Amino acid sequence: MPHLVPLLIRGINNLSDARYCAGMGADKLTFVLDPALPGHLDTKSVKELAGWIAGVELIGEFDQLSTHEINAISAECGLDAVLLRTPRTDEELAEIAPPVYLELAADSAGLARPLPTSPIGFVLELAGSVAPETLAALQQVSAKNPLWLGPGLHPDHARTLATSLPLAGLVFPSGDEVKPGLRDFDQLEAVFEALEIE
Repeated sequence: MPHLVPLLIRGINNLSDARYCAGMGADKLTFVLDPALPGHLDTKSVKELAGWIAGVELIGEFDQLSTHEINAISAECGLDAVLLRTPRTDEELAEIAPPVYLELAADSAGLARPLPTSPIGFVLELAGSVAPETLAALQQVSAKNPLWLGPGLHPDHARTLATSLPLAGLVFPSGDEVKPGLRDFDQLEAVFEALEIE
């Protein structure tokens, strides 16, 4: 089931989510691998989850770990790319072995600054509805850079953004199981369906 734009699902922490999102046509899944971040997973868990899914890009999320630590964990987990939550110097970005996605601050100032050239994509989580001036800034950024927007789990909002901006893709949060193997996918399902190509 092809979608209007590629989809990235963040913070996968259970097998139900991993298999559901891969099966529904998500293109990329992230795992939080930095021990300083809430909900982080150890490398063993990520390797186990990755063993059950195919056909998706696996991305590790990191914040404050050193480039050496990021490279070691990425190699151990066989990651396709990393997502950095905080900016790094050009020197540090050059030292990170896998391709890098960089998360941007969700303010117009963050969008106005020149962006580094080495990341293969930029992730921006939107808080609520988008003001016209923010939309104009997003238009400029996405025209020049591979921009992945996170509109929250709002199907109509997601479809509007996917059809009005030249986005690299959309970003959605995964969730938590109610108990092992039990998970409510209604919100994610609504988003996946809203973005299906008619």
